[in-house]
Amino acid sequence: MESWESCLSECCPCLPPETQSLVFHACYTKVNPSVEVENPQLVAWSESVAELLDLDPKEFQRPDFPLIFSGTSPLVGAVPYAQCYGGHQFGTWAGQLGDGRAITLGEVLNANSERWELQLKGAGKTPYSRFADGLAVLRSSIREFLCSEAMHSLGIPTTRALCLVTTGKYVTRDMFYDGNPKEEPGAIVCRVAQSFLRFGSYQIHASRGKEDLDIVRTLANYTIRHHFPHVENLSKSESLSFSTGEEDNEVVDLTSNKYAAWAVEVAERTASLVARWQGVGFTHGVLNTDNMSVLGLSIDYGPFGFLDAFDPSYTPNTTDLPGRRYCFANQPDIGLWNVAQFASTLSAAQLISDKESNYAMERYGTKFMDEYQAIMTRKLGLPKYNKQLISKLLNNMAVDKVDYTNFFRLLSNIKADPSIPEQKLLTPLKAVLLDMGKERKVAWTTWVQTYIQELSASETSDEERKASMNSVNPKYILRNYLCQSAIDAAEQGDFGEVRRLLKVMERPFDDQPGMEKYARLPPAWAYRPGVGIIKMMYLHVSSSSSGYRSTQSACYHLG
Repeated sequence: MESWESCLSECCPCLPPETQSLVFHACYTKVNPSVEVENPQLVAWSESVAELLDLDPKEFQRPDFPLIFSGTSPLVGAVPYAQCYGGHQFGTWAGQLGDGRAITLGEVLNANSERWELQLKGAGKTPYSRFADGLAVLRSSIREFLCSEAMHSLGIPTTRALCLVTTGKYVTRDMFYDGNPKEEPGAIVCRVAQSFLRFGSYQIHASRGKEDLDIVRTLANYTIRHHFPHVENLSKSESLSFSTGEEDNEVVDLTSNKYAAWAVEVAERTASLVARWQGVGFTHGVLNTDNMSVLGLSIDYGPFGFLDAFDPSYTPNTTDLPGRRYCFANQPDIGLWNVAQFASTLSAAQLISDKESNYAMERYGTKFMDEYQAIMTRKLGLPKYNKQLISKLLNNMAVDKVDYTNFFRLLSNIKADPSIPEQKLLTPLKAVLLDMGKERKVAWTTWVQTYIQELSASETSDEERKASMNSVNPKYILRNYLCQSAIDAAEQGDFGEVRRLLKVMERPFDDQPGMEKYARLPPAWAYRPGVGIIKMMYLHVSSSSSGYRSTQSACYHLG
């Protein structure tokens, strides 16, 4: 096992004591897990993550496994640490944040020479805990464990989760923030990623002025060397030169500045990630810059949610309800805003120019729309992208509060046959088009007729198209009510539902006979009605002197 220290010691000229709350001139602090346990138990584990780490399945049967992955028993060769970072929270600079309850044990290199970090979330206090206890409860740990693996199975870049362990102790939490705290079972998730570096990992040092700007460069060098080696080896022969499109026709040559090439790739990875979220109906909930991975991974599963009834303004974060800054429709715009803050950090450290910063943001916009249009085209099984058809579809779905996941799954049953009688056009969709009056039925019938006309232009057979659509439109997603049902059982000591959900979510695109109940519409108690009407908009990104103006990027404009 290799620690960050051996690769990044030059970035930590001094390691502050564990008792210090503000950490200066350092990227991390050595700190050992301090969580107290009492007969910890292994709840669940991911076989595919174990394979990534070359971990023998028999290891999970070891009696000391829960002790190791609760942090109580030291892992041989580990040099635990907590990372220092800052961030913009809800658009406002929050200063130093850091790993307040996450402790990285170290890094492993697997047989393929891939670098993986092992991190315990909920393992005790760190210098970044502020007034918190550094612990985690079973409720949030189950959600993070399951969603990490569910997102991976959906083909969305994400941090992973090796295992979930209960501590046998209780943690006091005020779940509803109403002044009525209660004790909840404690738990720890072992998170796995090639890196947990965030936008905020660089921001914190740039925010502290000239003295720490060299740390931004050192950390950037480390990141490029270990996670973007192809960027370091760019050659002039690759012709990565682009006109900025401005009056002076200045050219941005990515082969002459590795930091600019890196910034562009971070922007594009972020754009691709957000486009995939939009395609599957996932809402992160807290897109602060400290929750943005420089590797383009989904990271930090707090108040997340998948769309049930299609609602562009949906936000699973109750603290965000007044302004809905991080609602589903806003995610692409927020992704760009966050990229702008990251680019500004690199500019402050004099690693990239304003032109290069603006170009990175331009690439975000282009990449997002390319990816989003391709995703929506595949979801509908269309021969080519049709903006008007998709815009009208999303409008109809918002008006009638149609279940997002089930609708697209059922859409593959539509036949490309213009001769289908009008009264039968909606039959394949009847399970999701509920309680509609005559006017709405007409609207949907008109849309399906146009859709069939588009399908008829393709030479793809109905069977081929259905198989293709079902390979990108999941039947199973980790709906909040499914999570809650598993949590309720687990808090009573029954972990069977957690394990069943994990297995179902490992194959989200398969029919899985006998598991149909996990694809049902949410029960009444879990239903969140949608509001608003949406209209598709093309992304528009334009540079300004500050490097960021505005964008209607996700395609949604609430009317």
